[in-house]
Amino acid sequence: MSEKNKFPTEVIDLPSGGKVYPPDSPLANGKIEIKYMTAREEDILTSQNLIKKGVVIDTLLNALIASPDVKLDDLILGDKNAIMVAARVLAYGPEYIAAVTDPNTQEVSEHIFDLTDCPFKTIPEDVSLENNEFVITLPASKAEVKFKLLTGKEERVIEQELKSFRKMGSQVVPELTTRLRHSIISVNGEEDKPIITDFVNNMLSKDSFFLRQEMGRVAPDIELKQEIEIGGDVVTVDIPMTVEFFWPKTTA
Repeated sequence: MSEKNKFPTEVIDLPSGGKVYPPDSPLANGKIEIKYMTAREEDILTSQNLIKKGVVIDTLLNALIASPDVKLDDLILGDKNAIMVAARVLAYGPEYIAAVTDPNTQEVSEHIFDLTDCPFKTIPEDVSLENNEFVITLPASKAEVKFKLLTGKEERVIEQELKSFRKMGSQVVPELTTRLRHSIISVNGEEDKPIITDFVNNMLSKDSFFLRQEMGRVAPDIELKQEIEIGGDVVTVDIPMTVEFFWPKTTA
């Protein structure tokens, strides 16, 4: 029996339904098995070395994945977010206390969020997630662009590239164009990287904005917004992702 299988587990659904992964991927069935958190995983959360490197949450989630042959790097961001919420609910329950700001008075108060009330994002009917390939025509250039949703592995490659720019002391770190370069599969049928890079670097803002909007529209995810009552008004707020998401306050 593997170390992970010594502990109770749950099988959870993924927002993508597994449709963005290859047919032979263990994620293609749209489910993943994760284990309940233990004190050993809480040690991960307090590791100053991992916190300093900015990889503490990824290390934690990798430790919790119990499905064979699956790593966090294999997952798109929306599916990773769903695992994060499920892991937190299994560890500490659905109640999450966080500070929110009244948009009218700017007063800060605590609110109890119910993490089980975070539905998966509804994918528009005209969107097919099959093969993780999406094609659009840009409004200004009329170029046909094929793009994909990035996996954790690709996100890490992007972060390494950006880190290199920062180390070189670049005045402008090209985060937007770097992400687009890695997301775009082809432009007008051309898949050569130099052609894609040149296209991205010279893309009009109108096309860039349209493309990024489309990427957000088609991406499966879990909704991390909820309606709450503040000062007598019902407003929609983002659920704050603070350190207490995985490290709740202990009562005296």
